Amino acid sequence: MSPRGLLIAAPRSGGGKTTVALGLMRALREKGLRVGAVKSGPDYIDSAFHSAATGRASLNLDTWAMDKPLVAGLAATAAEDADLLIAEASMGLFDGAPGDKDRNGSSAALARQLGLPVVLVLDVSGQAQTVAALAKGFVDYDARVKIAGVILNKVGSDRHIRLTKSAIEDIGLPVFGALPRDPKVTLPERHLGLVQAADTADLDARLDALAAFIAAHVDLDAVQAAAREFGAAPARTDALRSPGQRIALARDAAFSFIYPHLLQGWRRAGADISFFSPLQDEAPPEDADFCWLPGGYPELHAGRLAEARNFLDGLNKFAADKPVHGECGGYMVLGETLVDAAGVGHAMSGLLSVSTNFAKRKMTLGYRRAVLAEACALGARGDILLGHEFHYATVVSPGGDPEFALAGDAYGAAPKPVGSRRGRVTGSFFHVIAAERG
Repeated sequence: MSPRGLLIAAPRSGGGKTTVALGLMRALREKGLRVGAVKSGPDYIDSAFHSAATGRASLNLDTWAMDKPLVAGLAATAAEDADLLIAEASMGLFDGAPGDKDRNGSSAALARQLGLPVVLVLDVSGQAQTVAALAKGFVDYDARVKIAGVILNKVGSDRHIRLTKSAIEDIGLPVFGALPRDPKVTLPERHLGLVQAADTADLDARLDALAAFIAAHVDLDAVQAAAREFGAAPARTDALRSPGQRIALARDAAFSFIYPHLLQGWRRAGADISFFSPLQDEAPPEDADFCWLPGGYPELHAGRLAEARNFLDGLNKFAADKPVHGECGGYMVLGETLVDAAGVGHAMSGLLSVSTNFAKRKMTLGYRRAVLAEACALGARGDILLGHEFHYATVVSPGGDPEFALAGDAYGAAPKPVGSRRGRVTGSFFHVIAAERG
């Protein structure tokens, strides 16, 4: 039997879809269902909250960076042995890159590809019957995207519920629930989005409160009944070739942003992954043959990292004859210096000559299509990596190292040099999602 699933979406970011998605995941799990979870798009923070809510690994599905067989395979993996798969959308339902609407990274593209019905979360603050016109627009905009029903968010009173609910039901859409304003039902945020799941105080208690809130105001049985079967398409799960047989991966509060589907694919390819904590002054394991420094928040821990001599010395020793790669925050730590939010500079590993600054902030955001400048652990010269960039730190000095890749964006900008490489060490600000297949 094929798995059943649905997509929780909204007209915009900040509309309440994360609250609803997490609350549904935990509430349905507490009902005894096995709930799988995925995140549409490149957001690498939300998937950890999904895992905490469901007790299962959550994966990112990205129709811009992943071909259809990879999306199908990872969706099937996330739904394996589950009664229900809940996908959380990103941004507004139809928001994505320009070009082919089926490959633009939008949540609607994911819904079309997998045949997932959409539960639309509508923030109705400041309006009443008018919200039905908005819902009608979503129903009519794309016949291939089925709107299964609506959850009203930020309702103000019983009268407000009656007005909005009746108007939406008049256009033929069921209303699965109505959520009152409740400032206590929130999760803490940081400059890249939610505070990481591992750093959120009393996370289980917060998720339990979300589940109780959703269960009290949403018809869980109706939401579950709206799910539809998916999973007939050809599938695969290998997004990026394993960069080593024994991979050393930095993991702690400073290094936590790596896509779960990459780790899953490497393990399925036979790789062993061992974790070490730079913040605990741990060096990469000497028996590893590759080291990966993922993104995270090194700018919040720069002083501590600069004093972690065992880590820094061990990393330099490792890089003398084995490959090392750093993404975003990891790239910053591979550089010469990192200036923190207070404007204080901290010496980093010096394996690359780049210097970065978090006090001089500029948001950089978007998809990247990167062509490797030279062969490295991530691929051969000319191989194409598809990924995403999201950071506030800036490069104050690129140094003299040659580029890691030539990268363009999803808007047709001319490719430009990105990242750095020196010897066996490589790094860049963009996070790899998948390798492009010819």
